[in-house]
Amino acid sequence: MIPVIKKISIFPNSDICETPSMSTNLTKQIDFDAIIIGAGACGLMCAVQAGFLGKRVLVLEKNDRPGAKILISGGGRCNYTNLYSSAQQFISQNEHFCKSAFAQWTVEDTISFFEAYGIVGKEKTLGQLFPVSDKAKDVVQVFTSLCADMGQEIWCNAEVKSVEKVGDSFKVIVDRNGREENLITAKVAVASGGLPIQKLGATDLGLRTARKFGMRLTETAPALVPLTITGKDQGWYEQLSGNSLFCRVWNDRISFEENILFTHWGLSGPAILQISSYWRPGEFIYIDLLPHQNIIDLIQQEREINGKKMLLNYLSTLFTRKFSEAISDKLPADKNLASLSKAELDSINTLIHQFKVKPAGDKGYDKAEVMRGGVSTDELSSKTLESKKVRGLYFGGECVDVTGWLGGYNFQWAWASGYVIAQNL
Repeated sequence: MIPVIKKISIFPNSDICETPSMSTNLTKQIDFDAIIIGAGACGLMCAVQAGFLGKRVLVLEKNDRPGAKILISGGGRCNYTNLYSSAQQFISQNEHFCKSAFAQWTVEDTISFFEAYGIVGKEKTLGQLFPVSDKAKDVVQVFTSLCADMGQEIWCNAEVKSVEKVGDSFKVIVDRNGREENLITAKVAVASGGLPIQKLGATDLGLRTARKFGMRLTETAPALVPLTITGKDQGWYEQLSGNSLFCRVWNDRISFEENILFTHWGLSGPAILQISSYWRPGEFIYIDLLPHQNIIDLIQQEREINGKKMLLNYLSTLFTRKFSEAISDKLPADKNLASLSKAELDSINTLIHQFKVKPAGDKGYDKAEVMRGGVSTDELSSKTLESKKVRGLYFGGECVDVTGWLGGYNFQWAWASGYVIAQNL
């Protein structure tokens, strides 16, 4: 039976966000089956699914409200899953690791779950599913209302300082508005996210906790992040700032077809964010500025109609005038199509279909959508997400070395990993 939902505000004065205790330096055995660290997508799903199984959990959230990153995702609309999500859209040192979680909690499960609580999805680009309301707060409301209904507590403004092992239990040291409490619990689920966007409360807690218990980490880096251009080439990109093009972007590992966006510091847009997860410093990326068409064939066809047309004018029929003028700096733009030599045509072909870029770097964690890398999958059971070294300690969501593509994939991993942990608490 689907529980009745109470409408609870998700904002800072919410009833579901407990007020801080006035006591200091308390050590107490809490009356919960587990503590979940982080009220993001993974932590909230874990709390709700645990509640469905009759387990009571306490969720500790550093921010003043639950679901902070959910609320800003997709421009405040929340692209909460992708219809085509599978293990193939995820980066990990173990490409098979996420398959068990995705078998236990599927895209269809995500869709059914949200529909049961009033959120109907609408598909946008490439399988991305958004709420019909276009309001991310509706997604958070589902979880906060269910938590309130089932007695799952969320303590906001509660920053976890460390997790320690005490016999067969764990001590979670938490700072609640400057007042420290030591909470004793049987099990801990770390769903504290990754390093991106510090202003949303991102910390390295998950990584520190894993390292503290002797668990290995996979090298971390910003992912789904804009790429920067510096030096003598930067001015060329600056003049195109704001221009967007549908392109194919690739390297020797993968390719994506979506829009790119020129900026005053380099390149952004969906295709660039996607390729950034597969790019390493010092490497080139390549851009086909005219995918699904052949520039040489197009020029040959135009030659037969109007061979006197200048190259610049012809390019302006394929791209914006501003972009055509910019790339003309690298081409014989002042020549008419009929007079272009084979060598010049080859040069045009290379520039249009294999535009070569060597990024200087990326915009860092504050502009990244997610973190790549994290707690090594070798350290976790793929079936339960429990640490192989420390019984009762679980890791899910972004802090694990499972990183999805742009477009709702990382939410699907968060929901799935939260569900899996809840089944095993």
